[in-house]
Amino acid sequence: MKDPIGCKVKIMGRVQGVFFRAETRNAALNLGIMGYVKNLPDGSVEAFFQGSRPDVENMLGWCKKGSPASRVDDVIHEPMPFQDDLTGFQVLY
Repeated sequence: MKDPIGCKVKIMGRVQGVFFRAETRNAALNLGIMGYVKNLPDGSVEAFFQGSRPDVENMLGWCKKGSPASRVDDVIHEPMPFQDDLTGFQVLY
């Protein structure tokens, strides 16, 4: 993988109860992104994306739009260390 990166993301808005996690997983799998997505108690969604820089940047762009039924108000992201042992993409509960 060329230029692999990791990125932790917090997505705020109407992002729970609108299939945001499932759609995030589908988008991540289509891009070959590894990581996870989960709901947070404050009504936001947290995700961790890991992959090539262009793929992670595309995933961040997707998060700014969100799933069809969602309304994204803000996306905050920060770089994180690449995790060699991470495989697949999971919806966490």
